[in-house]
Amino acid sequence: DGGAHVRMICDASIPTYLLSHWARDRQRGPKISVEEAVRLQTTATAEVLGLTDRGRVAVGQRADVNVIDFETLNINAPYATNDLPAGGRRLLQSATGYVATIVNGTITRRNGVDTGERPGRLVRA
Repeated sequence: DGGAHVRMICDASIPTYLLSHWARDRQRGPKISVEEAVRLQTTATAEVLGLTDRGRVAVGQRADVNVIDFETLNINAPYATNDLPAGGRRLLQSATGYVATIVNGTITRRNGVDTGERPGRLVRA
């Protein structure tokens, strides 16, 4: 929605929820496999957007990877911060269980902390 609802909605946790709830913790009804959860968020998304160089770990593909500790993956409670222009408020939500985020072969986050590296670039689909 382009940020119009950041005061009321924080949907950044949806990828973590798919993995932690639907693939790991679901008690009633069928679970999905962790492989299918990852495929939906990687290969399937890249295909829908026409990003042919992303979405799978293979020779010639972009080396963008999240290393996840599946057993400790957890969504933290949302919280508000006033860091938008003119002191505008937005909701944020963090997660634990992400060991590393690797973009283009470079670690950009380690155990939830930014490394300061910025090897990525804007992708237009």
